[in-house]
Amino acid sequence: MEILITCSHGEDALSGLPLARLAQFVLEREGKPVNTEVSISFVDNEKIAELNERFRGIEGPTDVLSFECDNIADDMTAADGPNCPLYELGDIIIAPDVAAAQADEYGNSFEQEISLLLVHGLLHLCGYDHITDDEAEVMEGREKELLTAWSERNLPAIDENR
Repeated sequence: MEILITCSHGEDALSGLPLARLAQFVLEREGKPVNTEVSISFVDNEKIAELNERFRGIEGPTDVLSFECDNIADDMTAADGPNCPLYELGDIIIAPDVAAAQADEYGNSFEQEISLLLVHGLLHLCGYDHITDDEAEVMEGREKELLTAWSERNLPAIDENR
């Protein structure tokens, strides 16, 4: 899998976060093929507001936007191999300043908020949505499952000498 990350805003706050590993973890859990590519960009509020208005018709900044690319059938088993053509899943755009404000508002750390937004964006690219209450319940449940599994997998080792 190829995870392309671009930080045009918020690089200092984002440095050290395991963004590519989290993205790969989610894509693997969602059964995406090894030839999957996704791009993740971190932009300022002005840029995400521009994209939000252009593509969603909504004024002002938002936290995350997802843009699907290949939109091929989810059964990619026949195309899952190192010699298969690139499967461009899509692009995710995240606004770190919005994430920081939401982290404060909801009592999360910045890393928790960025992780949630990244998982949310990836799930959109994997076909999840939250237009109806039923869809939202499914998507939010999957977000929680993935973030819990990620957290459990990445807990620091306990220092038994403490």
